[in-house]
Amino acid sequence: MIVAITGAARGIGLATARAFLDRGAQVVIGDVDAEAVARAAAETGARGVHLDVTDPASFAAFLTEAGEYDVLVNNAGIMPIGPVLGESDADARRCVDVNLHGVMTGTRLALARFLPRGRGHVVNVASVAGVLPTPGLALYNGTKAGVVAFTEAVRLEVAGRGVHVGAVLPTFTNTELVAGTRSPRGQRNIEPGEVAAAVVGMVARPTPKVVVPKRLGRQIAFGALLPRRVQRALNARLGLDSIFLDFDADARKSYDARIRG
Repeated sequence: MIVAITGAARGIGLATARAFLDRGAQVVIGDVDAEAVARAAAETGARGVHLDVTDPASFAAFLTEAGEYDVLVNNAGIMPIGPVLGESDADARRCVDVNLHGVMTGTRLALARFLPRGRGHVVNVASVAGVLPTPGLALYNGTKAGVVAFTEAVRLEVAGRGVHVGAVLPTFTNTELVAGTRSPRGQRNIEPGEVAAAVVGMVARPTPKVVVPKRLGRQIAFGALLPRRVQRALNARLGLDSIFLDFDADARKSYDARIRG
């Protein structure tokens, strides 16, 4: 099995590459950070390729390099945070281009290969942010909600044709994306390896959507049934009303510079 993974020089993408390699798969990793993806490839034994998911030509070249790949994991993503009025037009465009349009591009390119042969897997790494709007996270919320909806629509469109499309929705994960933020009260951040295990599991046993951790999925479903005033009170109790508005900007400087690079 050959697996192609975007945004895989670090974090969830790199953990997913390791997980597939441990299971004997051939893995091709792509990332816009050419030096970082080369280091990751050298460390893991994966094949590293420079990839800009906002450029369809770059994405097509990446998949051509992957050869007869069986799985595409659309993982590349960025997370600007803070008040919506503090976000620039460039921030908004970049977030949409990477998080949403990149997933759309990769999915279309993969389906063009998978559908004629009647097999293949597309796994799109979304986020619980796609189903839980949160103050200070509007750009990320909007793009990840788009990924969730896009993935489900495509899944329904190709159902019964041998190609599986699904979304993995992680909660707060210990990567650079959450630098300078705190966890919701009473909850722990998960590790990239937990998300990687969910991605591998989705390929082994296809399912439309998986929340990581699973128990959070049940909590989200239950919470959606509560009156809005109760939801607001619960969010305030967990600190979700301020986590992405009251954060350590200095701790995010390196990450913010990189994603706006």
